[in-house]
Amino acid sequence: MIFETINAEKTPKTLRTRCSVLLLADSSVGEALTQEKIAARCQVSVVCLYKTTKNFYLKGLDYALRRRKHPTPPRKPLVNGEEEARIITLACSKPPLGYARWTLRLLTKQIVEQEIIPAIGRETVRKTLKKRGLNLT
Repeated sequence: MIFETINAEKTPKTLRTRCSVLLLADSSVGEALTQEKIAARCQVSVVCLYKTTKNFYLKGLDYALRRRKHPTPPRKPLVNGEEEARIITLACSKPPLGYARWTLRLLTKQIVEQEIIPAIGRETVRKTLKKRGLNLT
């Protein structure tokens, strides 16, 4: 399985690296290399090498090679559904007097002034609008 994975055309680099680490650490083929030599040859840290071989030994090949997904995201979202809806409603409304259109700075300022969200950055507003396919131009 490891050889097919390494030789497959669309295999990600990290997966190929893990396969190489496990092949070089295999002592059944001959004398295994030291951790430092394997890390240098595969261009990974000794910690990465240690974790890969440990996962293989304790939990098997599939666990050692595949990326694990977390049940919950590492950070909670900055904008929830209700706040997102209010931001989109504001962006789709007419801009304030004296302005021809909404800009990200103006929209961010209005979001804070209207107390939709206490503090928010322009990039968060941009990503929120982009996620819903809205463009300010």
